[in-house]
Amino acid sequence: MRQFFKYVLATIVGLVAFSFLGFILLAAIVGAAKSAGERKETAANSVLELKLNEPLTERGRDGRFSLNSNTSTGLVGLKEAIRRAKGDDDIKGILLNLDIVQGGMASLEEVRDELLNFKKSGKFVVAYHEICSEKSFYLSSVADEIYLHPQGTLEFNGLSTEVMFYKRLFEKAGIEPYIFRVGSFKSAVEPFFRESFSDSARYQTVSFLNSINGHMISQVAAARGIPAARLKVISDSMLVRNAPDALRLNMVTKLGYFDQVQDYMRRKLGVAKDKKPSVVSLSDYSDNKDNENEGKTSGNRIAVIYAEGDIVTGNGSDDNIGSTKFAEAIRKARLDDKVKAVVLRINSPGGSSLASDIIYREVLLTKKVKPIIASMSDVAASGGYYIAMACDTIVAHPNSITGSIGVFGVLPNIQPLLADKLGITVDRVTTGKFSDLPTITRSLTEFEKRTLQREVDNIYSDFTTKAARGRKMPVERLRRLASGRVWSGLEAKQNGLVDVLGDYNDALRIAASRAKLKTDDYRVQRLPRRKSGFENLLSMFSGDDDNAEVKAKAMKAELGPLYPVYQQYQQLMTMRGVQAKLPYELEIK
Repeated sequence: MRQFFKYVLATIVGLVAFSFLGFILLAAIVGAAKSAGERKETAANSVLELKLNEPLTERGRDGRFSLNSNTSTGLVGLKEAIRRAKGDDDIKGILLNLDIVQGGMASLEEVRDELLNFKKSGKFVVAYHEICSEKSFYLSSVADEIYLHPQGTLEFNGLSTEVMFYKRLFEKAGIEPYIFRVGSFKSAVEPFFRESFSDSARYQTVSFLNSINGHMISQVAAARGIPAARLKVISDSMLVRNAPDALRLNMVTKLGYFDQVQDYMRRKLGVAKDKKPSVVSLSDYSDNKDNENEGKTSGNRIAVIYAEGDIVTGNGSDDNIGSTKFAEAIRKARLDDKVKAVVLRINSPGGSSLASDIIYREVLLTKKVKPIIASMSDVAASGGYYIAMACDTIVAHPNSITGSIGVFGVLPNIQPLLADKLGITVDRVTTGKFSDLPTITRSLTEFEKRTLQREVDNIYSDFTTKAARGRKMPVERLRRLASGRVWSGLEAKQNGLVDVLGDYNDALRIAASRAKLKTDDYRVQRLPRRKSGFENLLSMFSGDDDNAEVKAKAMKAELGPLYPVYQQYQQLMTMRGVQAKLPYELEIK
């Protein structure tokens, strides 16, 4: 009996201790979540420091409340912080402390435009680099003073993109990809069956890369007071090899160390030499509130729907565009009487054709009852263009990558891998001749190949017919612009695939104008709703915390430079249905 009471007492003590610890943990979680959304006080006579050492995405992601630590800087919050700093009497200037900036060219231009707008206040912008990438220099070219470390480097040798081709790998592995596509430029599947670019793929890539590079050079020329032709020679000949080259060619204004940048800020702030200049970080200056609506009390709304990532069927996640979730978000905006217009903000290379068409339908229905404007970010191609093409107006950056109007399907045959490499054979029983189609464990017959190609042809015909209707042009002309070809925003405007060259703010102004709303007569409502910091914390304990992303991060750490190969293999093995997607995993650097 004594032993029984001993165990009972131990259990009671354990429960009390567990409850106490649980209470402490819950209080810490609530406190952390609350503090995450609060803005810290800014000292008078301060400088806002922008490091931008995380990937730049549309809405950002706070890795403090996620097991995968997949953090990013939100373009929306970054631009709002710069805009608020312009009118903040406590902020006297901005420090761009940049090395390798991770962002698309269109997103960087939006940040750059915001910095130019900030300078109109008469406040200063100073940049400091130890290693300055091409994208970093594109941003810092607007600065009043650009400091480069005396042993630092500045990259200004043009843009490039590279693609890995997996034909030999698949041959060695025993994987035979069946390719079904429409359009000579629909080269998304070329890495699966070629060893290099096709002529058409190379032609389109050269065209849009040169368009984006030319626009960048013209913008830098205007900011630095260097003729564009001279900058083109500097870039093409790679005349900038080291810090002294950069200074001699007027690419930077000073060679110096960070303490010298601090001296510059002291002079601008009027601070004594023995005093440290007050510098506030972006994370301390920003918050999670919707500053775009500060001071606005109107009941009218403009819904901004952020579509970022691959387009997939179902709900998807925070990192892609789930057809169910996004169709619901557009539907919600359409049925809400307070919402007077919609801006569809797109940063997507495309994805599932079916999912794209589901979202397209909701856009089309919305267009019938209220204005809906497409705002293209870095990429709005293939399926990304599909969901934009029914909008009243399409706004794109000169640097946006768009078009790629085409579709494809891939069906891998892994029978050689199973039989020859692994010693596995497959047998089957069917009720009909084609009951196992689609299958990845046997070769396709010629009839089956023709049947699948017809399906792809029909979807392409539907895609181009709807695109022609949306652009109000003959379908024959639209198809000459289609064939899967990728265009820069500037090229797309010249060819009638977009209406306006501009940014998110331009799209918002157009939406307000179409809805007959004045600047102070509406508030911005952002959709789809995202989890709060507290909800992300709770998901860590419920096990619902993007396990796929955690696994992907672990694989990336394990495989290193071979991770892109693994990604392409996984992509091939998981493709379902016909795809409307941009060629390759396109990264401009």
